[in-house]
Formats: sequence, structure tokens, C-alpha cells
Amino acid sequence: MNYIKRRLERKFLKMNNFFKAVLVTGARQVGKTTMLKKLMEGQNRTYVSLDNMMARRLAKTDPVLFFQTYKPPILIDEVQYAPELFSQIKIMCDESEETGLFWLTGSQAYKMMKNIRETLAGRIGILTLYSMSQTEKAGIVFENKLDFSLSCLQERQTKLPKNDIITVFEHIWRGGMPQVLNADSEERQEYYDSYISTYLMRDIAEFAGVTDSLRFGKFLTVCASLVAEQLNYKTLADSSDISQPIAKDWLELLESLGIVYLLHPYANNALKRLTKTPKLYFCDTGLAAHLSMWLTRETLMNGAASGHFFENYVVTELLKNYSYSPSKANMTYYRDSNANEIDIFIEMNDFIHPLEIKKSANPDRREVKKFLVLDKTTVQTGAGGIVCMCEEPIPIDNQNCFIPCNLI
Repeated sequence: MNYIKRRLERKFLKMNNFFKAVLVTGARQVGKTTMLKKLMEGQNRTYVSLDNMMARRLAKTDPVLFFQTYKPPILIDEVQYAPELFSQIKIMCDESEETGLFWLTGSQAYKMMKNIRETLAGRIGILTLYSMSQTEKAGIVFENKLDFSLSCLQERQTKLPKNDIITVFEHIWRGGMPQVLNADSEERQEYYDSYISTYLMRDIAEFAGVTDSLRFGKFLTVCASLVAEQLNYKTLADSSDISQPIAKDWLELLESLGIVYLLHPYANNALKRLTKTPKLYFCDTGLAAHLSMWLTRETLMNGAASGHFFENYVVTELLKNYSYSPSKANMTYYRDSNANEIDIFIEMNDFIHPLEIKKSANPDRREVKKFLVLDKTTVQTGAGGIVCMCEEPIPIDNQNCFIPCNLI
């Protein structure tokens, strides 16, 4: 399989020249090791995986001897298995002026992240890799920053064919795991089955001591049936036959392993009675579609959950875009006690860009009237609009557009 260039490469190389250690986290199988092995081609860099039990035992029992055996500069895979290495990495970072000595990968187990942040503060850059975005799969790099202005969208439009629902739902149904990009539907089904039983079940047992794989499997399926909805622990617990505290713990675990993403609500003192409940999304729509038994692209596209899956796709594409881009953005959603809701707020440079998400190719332009709620605050409203299935960007008013979903 040909290597597909990842958008995180740019940021990784920049951090590598700045920090002495760089950690790439993310769910299993999203391509962390493949990307780093590609970047180390032509370098004299040692590679070791802690999936190897001999190397893991040495790392856990004798970190000094481990680094005498595997000398920096080094790529250490699955570093979450040996947090004992972090203190020794700190010592070696402090003894050297060289940047990029340690490349680390790990799934984002909560204990490891806490440990690494405490031990290696100021010495390590932490980046997250997600499964492939639609633009990575298409081999397209947008040069301009996504700010939702008409000119930005029109410039992006020149790089792509017109938006179409078959392509979009193929991406949603297939997901972005590198292994399934060219798989047929039978291979894809087997891949996700083994992904759940091999990686997920093993990790939850190892990191959190969860041994009830039957109930956890049910819990996963229930989560997938509730994508793009507000979190309700009672519903999650009742449907999975577990207690609410366990549902909360298990969801935190899925979030720490990079399986789900929680979009938190917007908070502002000027706006009263805002919800405090996050919304639930899967980081990979293919895994969610598999768990929900949408066996073909067509059944998903025409099924009752298609709008929810479309929203999940837009949210995760935006998440990937801003995780990899040079400028930081904060993503939230708006909902008040009168059930007025705006799907996404992108906060950048003291501006809020409000977005609605609609699967339609011709949504109601009056949806943008909701954005007037921001007039009650002191924040400035930036360009926004309705992310939808329209074929090309079309202005709604002087600030908002119909935004083709393939341009994000």
C-alpha cells in the first residue's frame, strides 16, 4: 500500500526542532508508527516497540540499561506500557541540548498522560493523530487557513470536484483507518470486528481492569447509536445494563483511548441558562457505522441515522483540521434551556464562527437567524454559515455562506 501523507507531519517536524521529546498519541491503528517510520527514513534513529515483551520488561525493570541497549535518537512505540521510562527520559533530556532525541507513540491512556505531563513538563510536545480525513484520503492540501469566509471557500473549491453525497457517505461509512481504505465490505467488517476484540478489549482490560467484555461491547454499541446527541448517562447505563458511575468511567476510558470525542458546550456569563452537557461523537465514523450495523454505504445514507452521522463527520473533520493547523481554535456547541441550539462554535482570535450542520443540499437559509444570540455577548461574530451538501459555496448574507462539507 502506498504511503499517504499525513497533515500532522508538518506540525510534528516543527515540534521536533523545538522540543527534546515529542509524543504522538491517538487511537490504535490510526497510523502513528507508519507516519514516524516514514519521517525517520534516512536518519540514524533507533526503533523499539514496547509491544515486544522482552523490550517492555527491560524498560520497566531497568530504564538505564534500556537506554544503553536502545540509544537515542530513538522512536519508542506504545510507550504507555512502560511509564517507568519517563524519569530516565527527563534526566537524558536535561543532560543534552539536542532537540528531537525522543519520538514516542502511545494511545492516550489517562494515567500515562498525567504521568508524562508531570514528569516531562517543558521538555515534551504532545500531538494527536486521528484516522484519515477526507482531504488526506484525496491527497489534497489546502494552503489557506479555514476561516469560513466566501473568499477562503472559493479558493478551496478550485482544488476539488463538486461536493457529492455518494463520495461523502463513502468516507463516512468506510471511516479513515488506513487498513480499510481499499478493503471490500467483507474485509472491512472483519477488520472492525478484530479491531474491537483485539485492541479495544485488550486495552480496556489492561489499562482499566475492565473484564466484563460482554457488557462493554454492548456499551460501545449503545454509544454508537447515540452519536451527535447530548450525553445522557442514564440512557447509556440503562441500555447497557450497568450503573451510571460505571457508564461515566467507561466513557472517560473511551475518550482517553481516542475512540470518542466529547464536544463541550459554550459557556458565557452574558448568556443565561446554558446547558452543561457535552455531545458525543466517534473519532472514526467507520467504527461507529460498523457498531450500528450499517452494512452498506447506501443503507447508512438513506437510514434514519444519516443526519447524525453527517453531523459526526463534519465535527470530526473540523477537529482534525484545527488539531493539525498552525493556529489554535476552540470548538464548542451552543444550547440554552429553551432548546435553542447552534451545532458548532469555532472560537479563533477572539472571534466566534457559528456553524449549523445540515445533510440537505438546499437547507433553509433562515437557520442563520439563530446566530443573532451572539449579539447579546461582547464577543465578535466571525464568518459562519451552514455546512451542508451544497455543491459550491453560496453567500447567504454578508457574513454567512452555504458551506460545502468537502471544503472543511
